[in-house]
Amino acid sequence: MIRITIITVCFNRKATIEKAIQSVLEQNYQNIEYIIIDGNSTDGTKEIIESYKDRIFKYISEPDKGMYDAINKGLQLATGDVIGLMHSDDEFYDKKAIQRIAARFAREPNIDGVYGDGVYVSNDEHESLIRDRIGGIFSLKKIRSGWLPLHPTVYLKKAVIDKNGLYNLDFKIASDTEFLLRYLYKYKIRMSYIDAYIVKMRMGGMSTSLKRAFEVLHEDYKIYKFHGLAAIAVVFLKKTIALRQYIVH
Repeated sequence: MIRITIITVCFNRKATIEKAIQSVLEQNYQNIEYIIIDGNSTDGTKEIIESYKDRIFKYISEPDKGMYDAINKGLQLATGDVIGLMHSDDEFYDKKAIQRIAARFAREPNIDGVYGDGVYVSNDEHESLIRDRIGGIFSLKKIRSGWLPLHPTVYLKKAVIDKNGLYNLDFKIASDTEFLLRYLYKYKIRMSYIDAYIVKMRMGGMSTSLKRAFEVLHEDYKIYKFHGLAAIAVVFLKKTIALRQYIVH
C-alpha cells in the first residue's frame, strides 16, 4: 500500500488551520503520514495543532525563513512514497481525494507525479463556489504557453524530489512556480492528470489575495526569465501591469 506524506506549513492561521487538519485526518485512505511545520505562531494556531498531536506523524513549531523554507523542512522529514501539500487555508475537495491519488500511482507505476483540478471558494462559512481550475492533460506545449498545474493538487514521488531538489529559497513568494518549471519543463518528469477535484482553496488566503497575486506575477516574470522562457516572461509582465489598477495597498 502506497504511503503518502501530506505536509501543511503555517504561521498565525488560527482561523483556518483546524479545517485543513480535519480535511487531512478525515481522508478515507489509511496509509497517510501527516507532517505540520509551524513558524512559531503566536495567535493560538499552535494550541489547535497540539490538540491533534496524537494523529500527526511529525509536528514542529519554530521560526523559519518563510513558507518555502518550512516546506523544505517538511520534505526533509517525509518518509512516504509520495509527497503532497495541504496549505493551511485549503481543504481537500472530498474524503476520497488521497484515495484517487494513491490509485493512480498504483495503476501507473512508472509515473513520477500526478495532479488534478481545484475549486476556489469564498472565505466565509458558506464556502460558495467562485470558480474552478481544470488542469487538463499534461503537455510541454502548454507549459511553453504559460500553463502550470494547480500547485496544491501536485503529488510527486519522494525519489523524484530527492533527485531533483527542494524549493529554491532565492524566490520568496513564487518558489512553487520555479519548482514546477524545474521539474516539469527542465527535467521533464512523467505526470498523469486526474480528472477530478482535489482541493478547495479559499479566496483571500495566502495564494489568492489580489495584492499577493500581483507580487507573485512579478516574481513569476523573474522565474520564467531565469529558466530561459523570455516570451512567457513578457506575458506575465503584461498581466502584472494590468493588475496594478486593482491593487489596494
